[in-house]
Amino acid sequence: MFNKKKFTNNSIELLVVGLGNPDRKYENTRHNAGFMMLDYIADKLDVKINRVKFKSTVGEGWIGDHRALFMKPSTYMNNSGEAVTEAMRFYKIPPEKVIVILDDINLDVGKMRIRSKGSDGGQNGMKSIIYLSGSNMFPRIKVGIGNKPNPEYDLAAWVLSKFSGDDLKALETVAENSLDAVKLIADGNTAEAMNRYNRK
Repeated sequence: MFNKKKFTNNSIELLVVGLGNPDRKYENTRHNAGFMMLDYIADKLDVKINRVKFKSTVGEGWIGDHRALFMKPSTYMNNSGEAVTEAMRFYKIPPEKVIVILDDINLDVGKMRIRSKGSDGGQNGMKSIIYLSGSNMFPRIKVGIGNKPNPEYDLAAWVLSKFSGDDLKALETVAENSLDAVKLIADGNTAEAMNRYNRK
């Protein structure tokens, strides 16, 4: 009697996308911070991300009163837009209803920034999404992964390096905050999420 209605093709109103690379060798690497946050959020919301659809591993669930599709693109980071735009077209979801969770080298580990829109900031997954969708109006949660230790350090090697134990501990708080931020953004309270979590 009190169960949520069974979803139909048109009932998904929100996409929550974590960015990363799908192979096991990339687990717990800096570039997979988006995947890590999405896994945490899905677990807390009792969502199983275990189906293959839209070039992604996906799961469906509720964020408050909002039916959402949770996505981990399997296209590899640089082609994330292929998966995201395919789902957007299928469900007729506008960019403003697509929450993207991604890594940011310009933020220290343990820090998080929320934006309602904007440029890709040099992040290739976000660049692909903006390019293929033709819009930059995606609300996003940027998870700090720390900058490379010195200017000569190869950027690709850095973002594909593993988080340390201390880093993973710092990310626990970020994951909790990401869950709260997703709930706020889903309810249309992106400004409140920014005020709450965009602290120095």
